[in-house]
Amino acid sequence: MTAAGRTIRLTTAQAIVRYLVNQFIEIDGVETRICGGGFGIFGHGNVPCLGEALYPVQDALPLYRGQNEQSMGLAAAAYAKYHLRRRFMFCTASAGPGTANLLTASALAHANRLPVLMLCGDTFLTRLPDPVLQQLEHFGNPTLGVNDAFKAVTRYWDRITHPAQVIQSLPAALATMLDPADCGPAFLGLPQDVQGWAYDYPEEFFARRVHRIRRQAPDAAEIADAAALLTVAKRPMIIAGGGVQYSGAVAELTAFAEAHAIPVVETIAGRANLLADHALNIGPIGVTGSDSANAIAEAADVILAVGTRLQDFTTGSWTAFAKDARFIGLNVGRHDAMKHLSLPVVGDAKLALPALGAAMGGYTAPADWTARAQTERKAWDAYVADNVAHGNRPNSYAQAIGVVNALCDKRDRVVTAAGGLPAEVTANWRTLDIGTVDVEFGFSCMGYEIAGGWGARIAQSESEPDKDTIVFVGDGSYLMMNSDLYSSVLTRKKLIVLVLDNGGFAVINKLQNNTGQESFNNLIKDCPTVPEPFAVDFEAHARSMGCDAVTVANPAELGEAFKRAKAADKTTVIVMQVDPYEGWTTQGHAWWEVGTAQVSDSAGVREKHAEIEATRARQRQGV
Repeated sequence: MTAAGRTIRLTTAQAIVRYLVNQFIEIDGVETRICGGGFGIFGHGNVPCLGEALYPVQDALPLYRGQNEQSMGLAAAAYAKYHLRRRFMFCTASAGPGTANLLTASALAHANRLPVLMLCGDTFLTRLPDPVLQQLEHFGNPTLGVNDAFKAVTRYWDRITHPAQVIQSLPAALATMLDPADCGPAFLGLPQDVQGWAYDYPEEFFARRVHRIRRQAPDAAEIADAAALLTVAKRPMIIAGGGVQYSGAVAELTAFAEAHAIPVVETIAGRANLLADHALNIGPIGVTGSDSANAIAEAADVILAVGTRLQDFTTGSWTAFAKDARFIGLNVGRHDAMKHLSLPVVGDAKLALPALGAAMGGYTAPADWTARAQTERKAWDAYVADNVAHGNRPNSYAQAIGVVNALCDKRDRVVTAAGGLPAEVTANWRTLDIGTVDVEFGFSCMGYEIAGGWGARIAQSESEPDKDTIVFVGDGSYLMMNSDLYSSVLTRKKLIVLVLDNGGFAVINKLQNNTGQESFNNLIKDCPTVPEPFAVDFEAHARSMGCDAVTVANPAELGEAFKRAKAADKTTVIVMQVDPYEGWTTQGHAWWEVGTAQVSDSAGVREKHAEIEATRARQRQGV
């Protein structure tokens, strides 16, 4: 029998694992296994068969024991983000609530276009033991179960009902996770009986294979149209999104901007495309942005949006731009390239930016426009310098950010998400090196911070073990999900975690007040069902999970604690109280559409509704 005709008898679970072990990717000339390992919590739905298959390959696919399925998924997303979507982790959970706990993490990965592979237990295909433990029975549709909920939050979904199906399903899932335009989470439902069923698989299916990320060249006509529009622009601007980094096109973006003297602003996902002191970096744009970026956005006549999905925090709910401004959408994804009737350039940024630059010839933006943008940035830098300074003001997020920014290594990775910290980090953090900022605001998921920090640190330790992952987290997110502090200590993946305690959900309290309402159910002291509010001893809690921990009274003490944390060899948690009312970054905010009450007994609510609606006249309505 020829090699091509040979077969090997394996269970479904063993075939999945063997396939993953043999898939590699070329990154910067080095071949690396695509799957960096996995996060797992075993139960009856995955331990008998998938657990059996994973045990012999612990060196090739290290399995990290999770404390919570949702946090496993968040850690896997952060791992993939660190590796710019070129590597991923799998998550395995048992049937029922274990798998259901992954839904939020899958939605986060979907919103952020990140590859995560979910290998989840499912009910028995034969239905002979039905109804089984944790099974949801739908009387009119016995095929429907918890796993079907993932269809809304995955890019690829399949339920394996026969061992042979993985021959088609695994390559399809992998192709989805590696596709620049369709990248996102993949889900495989694994019925408990099918996991253990055996099949004679072709040996060729498990041959070592090296993959490469596809680079789509732009269409020549689209390049020509975009160049024609840009070369007549009087006030051009570039919005640089996270896709610039995923494409590996930071150098091309920088060269393009410099050649044509076009100001660049960054999205939240695009933070750390340019260094803070680059002459054409005009700052972050949008609701969590800067006065400098928003000022030129409002005046720009042609906007080149590169690698961004133009989320509402970027566009100020589409009030950040002049109504007659023209958009060019340069994106590998057609869906993103054509938003708001943009002139589309569908293609990889690393290929498209040089092509567009060549088609533009010697065009440069008018000198007075570029100088105006740079003047705006200097004014913003002065504001930030004052905003992060400490002395005679209450403790604030901005001050903590300034302390860490001044003391960290330029290659340290900063992680935060949700609440008030994404805005504060985006506005106040000065980028020290490319690709070092992870602000999860695509799904704005509280709980990502510590779990994501753990996943990021696992990835960082593979290539930059001497650098640190620094997590900024509020007390609200900490209480939602903190168990991966324990994970980080167990696995010796050191984190530096700053817990900034403002007594509840302070940023939503601020939004509540800004819409004319009284404080209610956000700050602990404003909860009507709390007779006697008290603070959590976060230091003691962190110590109980094996961390070094310290509580500091002010930014000066925070700086000394941070230095000690840098020198330590395990996770350190630094706790500081911050004021829930004072110290917020007050400048740099674009308008943001939130639903407000059209009728109310409260005069304050009615007044704020009228004030907010009055700004709607600036909103671009889809064009």
